Amino acid sequence: MKMLKTSLKWILALLVLTVAILYITDTDYLLKAVRTIYLKGHSTAYLEDYKQFDNQVVSNGNSQPWPKHADYNSVKETEALQKLNKDLGTVAYVIIKNDSIWFENYYDGYGENSKSNSFSMAKSYVSGLMQKAIEQGHIKSLEQSVGDFFPEFSEGLASKMTVGDLSSMSSGTNWDEAYYSPLSITTRAYFDDNLEKVILGLKVVDEPGQAFKYASGDTQLLAMVIEKATGKKLYDYLAESFWKPLGSENETLWQVDSEANDLVKAYCCIASNAKDFARYGKLFKDHGKWNGKQILDSAFVAKSVTPRFPKSPEYGYGWWLIQNHNGKDFFMMRGHLGQYVIVQPDDNVIIVRLGHASLKVDESEDPFNEDIYSYIDEGYQMMAE
Repeated sequence: MKMLKTSLKWILALLVLTVAILYITDTDYLLKAVRTIYLKGHSTAYLEDYKQFDNQVVSNGNSQPWPKHADYNSVKETEALQKLNKDLGTVAYVIIKNDSIWFENYYDGYGENSKSNSFSMAKSYVSGLMQKAIEQGHIKSLEQSVGDFFPEFSEGLASKMTVGDLSSMSSGTNWDEAYYSPLSITTRAYFDDNLEKVILGLKVVDEPGQAFKYASGDTQLLAMVIEKATGKKLYDYLAESFWKPLGSENETLWQVDSEANDLVKAYCCIASNAKDFARYGKLFKDHGKWNGKQILDSAFVAKSVTPRFPKSPEYGYGWWLIQNHNGKDFFMMRGHLGQYVIVQPDDNVIIVRLGHASLKVDESEDPFNEDIYSYIDEGYQMMAE
């Protein structure tokens, strides 16, 4: 018994020392990571982790349910799609054809209204909110300097960084997009209670506006610019700009860094469902119009789904771009673990996939996961049948 008490004392002392070291080294955010992710058996963020964080509600208004296609669910998944959905833990697979639900299926206990984490699909919304702020006169243009809003970025190379550079992932900052390293800035941003402090600590190390480099920090800084420019919380601005006007059927949640600081994790973390996510894809498919009303400037929509940099044809302003796949061009919202809203405007087709995992990608050869092509190809095979 004496040995047990001694051992417990040593364990307690070690825990206290560990916690003290984390605070001294400013890595105490790892305590939150352990509590919300790692102790629950995950090595990274997961679909329902929004339940472990502080959230703000994004309200919906008058819902506009999607109509069902005349051929609704008349075809089953192909064998290849069934296997892919099972292997990668798909929770929702939806095909919208001619603005009607042509096919939908849900898995693993999820349903049509079940919430799951958007992850980086949220970036597409933030880019659109930037344009809304420009249209309303809160931001001058894509060329306005970020330093006009945050003096931390008003000197040297940083003074050349524009809001358009943030939307097109070309800020030139030292952000490191590393999801699985507990010590990366990406991990810190996900768990730190003061996200603004993390972002304002970034350094601009390369000439802004010259090249694409995927960086979640760009979207987060852009969100901070939008909030400062509009004087509105981003979750409220999303509700009034898109969530309500697009007739979303469900209210949604947007994670914030903490209840005290109340800054949205703008680069990720909108908890919603496949058919409500798809509405934003339809808005861009229809050149910014919804039910005949111009919600977003059509010129900006066209610019968003056009590559800014010829050497990086996979990205525009807030949207991923797949060019000439089987003779067709697609644009898409894309998030960690395989959250996709894939749009083919000429065919009037939207494919949504949400799930627990995606295939690894070798970005030196192709910036897109192989499963993306499979979700497209198998969906088109279903429609051909």
